[in-house]
Amino acid sequence: MEPVANLSRKEQVIRSAAQLFREKGYAASSMRDLAQKLGIEAASLYSHIKSKEGILQSLCFDMANEFRKSLEEVEKQKLSASEKLRNGIIGHIQVMAKDLTASAVFMNEHRHLSQPYLRDFLLLRINYINRFKSMIEDGIRMGEFKPTIDKKLAVMTLFSSLNWMPMWYDPEGDVVPTDLGEQLSDMLVNGLKKN
Repeated sequence: MEPVANLSRKEQVIRSAAQLFREKGYAASSMRDLAQKLGIEAASLYSHIKSKEGILQSLCFDMANEFRKSLEEVEKQKLSASEKLRNGIIGHIQVMAKDLTASAVFMNEHRHLSQPYLRDFLLLRINYINRFKSMIEDGIRMGEFKPTIDKKLAVMTLFSSLNWMPMWYDPEGDVVPTDLGEQLSDMLVNGLKKN
């Protein structure tokens, strides 16, 4: 995560808003709260951003783009399905670990997006999840994974495990994101593999 001093004023506003949304929730956070957190007048916020929802849109779609870019890199690799799935899991964790606050907002507050932004966001999320599901399907087809696996259950278990990370991961702790990704991918991918 970049030091605050290196950020533009708009980026500082977005980062402070992310912290506020994570602490209080989007619905309970006001522009006045954000201005107070930044130590500025509420009216001057609007010279940096258009609206509270504009901040939420920026946070959600920027994170979605980071996840998409990470997965595209994995999909380009000439690897087995299980190795791609492992790398996809590791990449997902690395994206989340870069900014746990934005990740928490992305996971928990996206539901406050208005239409058509919510629909667009959910379509991006479904597409992303389906690309992981395709890796699992490829693994079954290639004989790497058990043929009896319920693909929907497998992908939902995977994302249930990954998406709780902002709630429990301690960036000051001993486990670095890559190690965490490798441990989680071992648990999740090995459970799919044929014995």
